[in-house]
Order: sequence, then C-alpha cells, then structure tokens
Amino acid sequence: MKKNIQIVLSVFFLIALLALTGCGKEKNEENAAGEKSYTVEHAMGKTKIVGEPKKIVVLTNEGTEALLSLGIKPVGAVQSWVGNPWYDHIKDDMKDAEVVGVEHEVNLEKIASLKPDLIIGNKIRQEAVYDKLSKIAPTVFAETLRGDWKENFALYAKAVNKEEQGKKVLSDYEEKVVNVKEALGDKVNQEISMVRFMTGITRIYYTDSFSGVIFEELGFKRAPQQEKLFKEDNKLGKLAIEVGKEVIPEMDADTLFYFTYTPEGDNKALETEKEWINDPLWKNLNAVKNNRAYKVDDIIWNTAGGVLAANLMLDEIKELFAKQN
Repeated sequence: MKKNIQIVLSVFFLIALLALTGCGKEKNEENAAGEKSYTVEHAMGKTKIVGEPKKIVVLTNEGTEALLSLGIKPVGAVQSWVGNPWYDHIKDDMKDAEVVGVEHEVNLEKIASLKPDLIIGNKIRQEAVYDKLSKIAPTVFAETLRGDWKENFALYAKAVNKEEQGKKVLSDYEEKVVNVKEALGDKVNQEISMVRFMTGITRIYYTDSFSGVIFEELGFKRAPQQEKLFKEDNKLGKLAIEVGKEVIPEMDADTLFYFTYTPEGDNKALETEKEWINDPLWKNLNAVKNNRAYKVDDIIWNTAGGVLAANLMLDEIKELFAKQN
C-alpha cells in the first residue's frame, strides 16, 4: 500500500514538473521574441496589443496626421476629403500608402488584404463595423471628432506605443502657440469671426471648431453679437450654425476669415461663396471695408483637423496679422 502511494505521488510530481517546464518554455519563447503586450482603453472598451505595431491602418484624416507626426506612415488610410487621394500638405509623406475607402465608408476587404497589426478608427464614423474590424486586427477607436484634436492624438500615440514621442509633439505645438501669441502682441485682443461656404450652405464657425479652438488658445475674442446665436437651440452646438443672408451683419468683426469646402469636381460651393461675398450686406461689413476679410484654405483651417494642419494654421495666422497696420 505504501509503495502504491509512493508511485502515485511520483507520477503526480512528474506531471506537475512537466507542466511547469512547459509553461516556462512558453514564457521564455515570448521573452526571446521580445514581444511585450500593452492594453489601450478606448471608446469601444479595452484592446490588448502585442509587440510593436508596424502595419497600421488609420480610418480618419486627423488620425493620419497624428501618425505622420510620430514618424509613422500607415500602410492604409482613408482618402483625404479633398485631394487625389491625399491633401497637398501630406501627399509626399503618404506616397505608396493604400486607400481603404473614406471615413464614413471603409473598405473591409481592402483593409484585411493589407494584413495590419493595428487599426485606428473613430466611433462616430465606424462604430457599425467595429466588430468586423476587430476580427482583422486589434482595433482602437477614439470617441468623437472635435475641434480639440489633442485628446484623440494622445490616444493614438498610446495605441502605437509612442506616448513619450507623442508628448513631445504636443509640447512642441503648445510652445509654438506661445511663440505665435507673443509675436502677435496686442493683436490678440481683436474680435474675430469665421465663415464657411459649402454647396448651398453657409455657416458661422464658433469655439468648438478646429480653427475656433486654436484662436481660443491664442487668446482672441469672438464677435460678441454671435454669442446669442449659439445660446439658441443649435443642432451643431458651439461648432457652427447654418445661416441665411439676413445674418450677414452678425458675421462682422475686427478681422473675418472665410473658407470654402470644394471637394474634387464640385465647384458649386465656389458659386455659393461668390454669391455671398458680392452681396451688399457682405460688402458693408467693417472687416470687408477695412480690408480685413481674408480667404483662407478650408483644408488647413477646418477639414484636415490634425496636428500638421494646426501647425500650418498657426504659421498663417502669424503671417496674416503681421500684414495688418
């Protein structure tokens, strides 16, 4: 009996030893490969990412700019809203990157064919296909698209395991804001207004817009008469408000900026712009009469919405105000 117990114990010990050896071997293989995992919390939950992502697909325009600023060229990206297929200010850096649809309609088959090891997207744009994307590769989604792009940027930097580099990009941007503000001096005390023309639609853009956030960072004031427009029940919140020509007088400010969205092959928005800026009410604006109504690039001032565009916009603000007396 005692001998049988000894045999059973010996067999049990041997099995346990083999199991431990197997676990140790698996662990050593992981270490040898040098693959460390990390978990990213995002709009759709938590995603575990193993190793350093090398083949990344990005599904928003501002996300593309974030990756480029971190020294990463995505293997695939959604097409720019304007350009064939990329905005002018990123087209050289995006050479050989594959188009995987547009933000609101991504091409799942194309994405899968690129065999990515990370997909970055946005809940507002792609929530309906999140589960399908997650079956292709680990997927991280930002919550929303807003004027303050920095929150999404921090998430993207974490997703690609470049948090420290991301902090450097943000600190460089914030330093540039300070430098531009100092260069502008008392001019930041001006009241500004922003208007956007689209096909058959005109909007006043406000504080939650991409350019609105940047102007607030610089310390500019907004035209006070516009405040009441954004206290009303506005479906776009403090991003923008659609207006008719009767509201043109409310567009006035010390300095006015306007930009026009013209996707490829669509010149109708330019007709909208022409119609409005030739209206007597527009011509009667103080900003227009004082030659302080500036047409600026819609891509840089609104549509691109990322860190590269933000830096370019700061350069242009400094240049435009330097021309004023």
